[in-house]
Amino acid sequence: MATKNTTNSMLPDIRHTMVFQAPIQKVWEAVSTSEGLAAWFMPNDLQPMVGHEFHLNAGPFGMSPCKVIEVDPPHRLSFRWGKDWTVTFELKELNKGQTEFTLIHSGWDVNKVTEFGESHTIVRNRMDQGWAKLCKSLGACVEA
Repeated sequence: MATKNTTNSMLPDIRHTMVFQAPIQKVWEAVSTSEGLAAWFMPNDLQPMVGHEFHLNAGPFGMSPCKVIEVDPPHRLSFRWGKDWTVTFELKELNKGQTEFTLIHSGWDVNKVTEFGESHTIVRNRMDQGWAKLCKSLGACVEA
C-alpha cells in the first residue's frame, strides 16, 4: 500500500525584501508595536514578547489568532498566524540610516486549507500580491 508523500507538498515561502530610507529603530517600531503594525497592516493587540497571544483584525475574515514566537530587537520578530502560518520580519541596518526589511510568510502547503475554507495554493498567490502592497505601505510609513 502506497503512503502519501508529503515532503513535496510545501509551497515556497512568500518573501519580500525592500530597502527603506529610515533608521532601523524606526522600522522596528513599525513592525513590533501594536500602533506601528496597525498603521500599515491590520488593527491588532500585539506586544513584542515571546509567548504573547494576540489577534489581527482581518476585516471580513474576522479576528485571526496569533502568537509571538521570536523577538530579537531590532532585528527579528516572528509570530504564528492562524493554524498554519509563520510571519517573520527581518531588519538589517545599512549605511546612511537605511534599513533592509525582509518579510517572510511561511507554512504554505498544497494539501491544506485555511480556517475559512480556501486552499493554501489560492490564498498564497493572493497574499503574495497583498504583502507586496503592504511592504510599500510600510515603506511610506517609515520614510514619512
